[in-house]
Amino acid sequence: MQQLYPHNLPSDFHLDRVWETEIGVVYFYNDLVVFEAHEGVIISRQSGFSVLLEGLKYLGPKNWAYVSNRVNSYSIKPIDYKYLHKIPSLKAVGVVYYNEIAQTNAIMEANFCKKPFKIFNNLLEGATWGKGFLTV
Repeated sequence: MQQLYPHNLPSDFHLDRVWETEIGVVYFYNDLVVFEAHEGVIISRQSGFSVLLEGLKYLGPKNWAYVSNRVNSYSIKPIDYKYLHKIPSLKAVGVVYYNEIAQTNAIMEANFCKKPFKIFNNLLEGATWGKGFLTV
């Protein structure tokens, strides 16, 4: 049986859909997207493109925020952040880290992202920050 609220976020974060992909799990909390990559994957423009397109199709034209919940170890090509600025409905990018290496990587990645970008050490703070970009 699938856990309905795997992140224990407050009730104002309504989980609408959970989508298992080849590179990770996508959680749609209305206009907040939480992504958890599978252990050991390499995320790049090529590997994430189909996931991004399907997610955008599901979200439609509404504004949204993205939070990477880094519960697993994986690789990311930070140069590919440049493609995110071409998505006008994406308003903010957050990264939640759980160890020093993930924190260091996220600090480096921030240099490549043109969207508002912030790093957190817990999901509630990251989700609340991301949702704040959508209540304007």
